[in-house]
Amino acid sequence: MKKSEKALQLLQALEEIYPEAHCALLYRNPWQLLVATILSAQCTDKRVNIVTATLFERLPGPEQLAAASQEEVEVIIRSTGFFRNKATNLIRCAEQVLTRHQGEVPADLDALVALSGVGRKTANVVLGNAYEIPGMVVDTHVKRLARRFGWTSSDNPEKIEKELSLLLPENRWTQSAHTLIAHGRACCKAPVPYCSSCPIIEFCPRKGVDKSH
Repeated sequence: MKKSEKALQLLQALEEIYPEAHCALLYRNPWQLLVATILSAQCTDKRVNIVTATLFERLPGPEQLAAASQEEVEVIIRSTGFFRNKATNLIRCAEQVLTRHQGEVPADLDALVALSGVGRKTANVVLGNAYEIPGMVVDTHVKRLARRFGWTSSDNPEKIEKELSLLLPENRWTQSAHTLIAHGRACCKAPVPYCSSCPIIEFCPRKGVDKSH
């Protein structure tokens, strides 16, 4: 069986276990998803959702955020960590969306990564979930599982993104990230996976490893 066929078989098994896997960030439009994803760096989705409930009530769109003071934004987002850098990036990003894109979040990867605070992971989250444009999101969970599954040997997120994009069908990219994240949180944890209780161990190259967990 080819590597791509094995990968798809494993992914399909995971999708049956986590059929409800989805983006855990709460948002109403592409702008809110962009902001929430920027805030999610080094922060849990649960905490981000608490913070954005207040943030979007006070500063719902790029116009309001661009006009806000650094101090005001910092106070609201403080609990997400790295709040000074995030506040700076959010204000600049809002300004750029207004001046470069007439207030609309672009549905283009190159245009997205040109915005302050936006990397490929954030851009792919927005493309896949807000615009239904396939995007291969590589966060810490996806990176960890891809390495454990033998889908990549790289530590570089951009290289992993390219490898997974070649390995998996394009129409599965967005959902595959949600599925892998769900399994990473539930079972295939860092630093040690719970292999003895893993429901897809028969498909995994780690079969027979870490039996004590």
